[in-house]
Amino acid sequence: MSLLVRLRPVAFVAALLVIWQVAVSLSPVHILPGPWEVVGGIVDLIQHGLLLKYVVASLFRVTWGFTLAAVLAIPAGLTIGWYGRAEMALNPIVQILRPISPLAWIPIAILWFGVGDLASIFLIFVGCFFPLVLTAINAVQSVPAVYVNAGRNFGLSPAALVYRVLYPAVIPQLLVGLRITLGVAWLVVVAAEMIAVNSGLGFLIVDARNAGNRYDLVVAGMVIIGLIGLLLDLGMRSLEKVKSLRWSYSEE
Repeated sequence: MSLLVRLRPVAFVAALLVIWQVAVSLSPVHILPGPWEVVGGIVDLIQHGLLLKYVVASLFRVTWGFTLAAVLAIPAGLTIGWYGRAEMALNPIVQILRPISPLAWIPIAILWFGVGDLASIFLIFVGCFFPLVLTAINAVQSVPAVYVNAGRNFGLSPAALVYRVLYPAVIPQLLVGLRITLGVAWLVVVAAEMIAVNSGLGFLIVDARNAGNRYDLVVAGMVIIGLIGLLLDLGMRSLEKVKSLRWSYSEE
């Protein structure tokens, strides 16, 4: 890939920033801070030691909520997808609870856990759990039956069948599901922090709005949220490039 191609995204972002600054300068009403004001807001947060504090708080909640959901949802989904009776018994419950927005659980989360980290972690867990369950179910059910039957005919034990047949077949789909769900977790934590906690990037946005209409800090928080979300997505995408994880059965 040539240097020119690599610089295209940077040039595009730079052009957007220029357009943003020109639009703010020409606007007769100051309804949105310009890029330099946002940069000043970020510097202000760094100088007061708040930026790192809020970023760490948000990442802490996302890490726990996302990890707990993955640890519980993936085995549950694989079990439901692998055993037909389990699917008949549990899938209706999953389908009923799945469409409920994680934000609808906010009153219950506050009632159970109060205002703090546990409430936010619970909301992230709920937001991640059901998408991961469905991803695991679909991953198992998409494994061609001929490969499962071939493994059994060769006398593979249940453990060997899982490791040598099920594992390589479902991992690529699970990685895609984990990548998408991590984005959901990042969305949910911002919304939860606006209501259920007194720290984090979501709280920063609400607090800046209430404390003297500091819209430079509001937009700064939005920019930081977007950048961290991009880095998290890039991290998950890098896992998809690992050869031992991206291999799957070919239909050809």
